Amino acid sequence: MSAMDFLAQEKIWFEKPHYDEAERRFYEHTNGPPQPTQDVGANSILQDIARARENIQKSLAGSANTGAGDQGELVSRIKSLELENQSLHKVVDDLRSALCKLECRVCVLEKSPAAAPTPAAPYTNGTSSKQHKASAPEEEEEDDDDDDIDLFGSDEDDSEAERLKEKRLKEYAEKKAKKPALIAKSSILLDVKPWDDETDMAKLEECVRSVQVDGLLWGASKLILVGYGIKKLQINCVVEDDKVGTDLLEEEITKFEDYVQSVDVAAFNKI
Repeated sequence: MSAMDFLAQEKIWFEKPHYDEAERRFYEHTNGPPQPTQDVGANSILQDIARARENIQKSLAGSANTGAGDQGELVSRIKSLELENQSLHKVVDDLRSALCKLECRVCVLEKSPAAAPTPAAPYTNGTSSKQHKASAPEEEEEDDDDDDIDLFGSDEDDSEAERLKEKRLKEYAEKKAKKPALIAKSSILLDVKPWDDETDMAKLEECVRSVQVDGLLWGASKLILVGYGIKKLQINCVVEDDKVGTDLLEEEITKFEDYVQSVDVAAFNKI
């Protein structure tokens, strides 16, 4: 028996796939095509992607619409900045020219002879204002006398004019030499600190006042409580600026090492 004959005798349904296909088509025609099942998580991701794409498209469309306006605004701002930059350059050039002129004027003033310094106010030393007012007319009279001196005579004879000129110059120099020179003075308030509360402050003040220098005049003093029973000596003095300075006073006072710990300048005033 051949194979074909054997298969012909077997009860096998060779056409089942055709019937299955026909059945599927029938149900699709009746109920419509079956909806594919999708995972919920995948569906939400796809929705997010779709929304993102939509937002990107809207942004691109908006930027395309506003691009022309932004470009015009940018161009106008650049032009305004250029104008401002030009004005700033002009201001800088003007300042440079003014600075050059100022430097030239300063150079000219430095080359010219220095003006005579203004004399300081005289030290009154307790004198009343009436005495100053009385001395003021005397000084004015002396200045008037100086103005009356004619340094250049108008004599027709040259030799006589020269002799008169020398005589008047000599008189003028002698008169100026007789005027007393002004002495610059200062009032200094010193704080002299002892080592501890056992230091003899009377002896400390005696040591301080023992410092005697030309141009130095000691004044009033008092003891001031610092703390923990320690007191410092505060003493006033008047000095001539050309002869006595604060460094000299500190050096001389600190030589009394047994009593003085340090010296500070509490106040310094020109008289």
